[in-house]
Amino acid sequence: MNDTVDKLVIFLAKRDGIDKLVKTFQYVSKLVNWHVEATYPDIAQRAKQWEVASGLGRKAFRTGRFLTGFNAIRRNPGSTQTFKVLAVLANAGEMVYFFFDHFLWLSRIGTIDPKLARKMSFISAFGESFGYIFFIISDFILLKEGLKAENKLTASSKDDSKKAEEDIRKIKADRVMRLMAVAANVADLLIALADIEPNPFCNHAVTLGISGLVSAWAGWYRNWPSQ
Repeated sequence: MNDTVDKLVIFLAKRDGIDKLVKTFQYVSKLVNWHVEATYPDIAQRAKQWEVASGLGRKAFRTGRFLTGFNAIRRNPGSTQTFKVLAVLANAGEMVYFFFDHFLWLSRIGTIDPKLARKMSFISAFGESFGYIFFIISDFILLKEGLKAENKLTASSKDDSKKAEEDIRKIKADRVMRLMAVAANVADLLIALADIEPNPFCNHAVTLGISGLVSAWAGWYRNWPSQ
């Protein structure tokens, strides 16, 4: 019990930890609003207010987040030319997303012209989608390389079984994390597409709600302390 509490404290001390918790509030309230809108309008209205407040709170909390993309490119551009290009494209898209998200937040709270909200939302979502596509491609390439490495280690495990088993365990742990990243990025891509090109599927409350929770909980898993 104490260990779980300690991990929760560490998790919530991270900016990403708080973001995933509030994102859970945001999309649970969206689903609640959809579910009770016709039968309990008062509860639905409260859920909608919770959703909006959570969404705006997340945007405020992400102030300056666009600099993390620049830092990622500067510190870890990739081990090969292919990964360097993918890293630049992915992080550039994410930088556009977080940068214009600031203006979207300011327009929605009325600090700047509210009419700019739609344009800022489109640019932010476009950059987000662009970045996620290349993050997903990178993860799939690394997942494929991990499978090859695991098969090679499995075939040669007789020579040094203890070291091979440890290496295989690390590969499997990395695979789980990358699959969580893919799940989160695909879910967020669906949410971004709802802003770029509104359509009945992506913009449905259930699609958005489930996508938001998949993204939040996959991020929760990835950021949860391992020790």
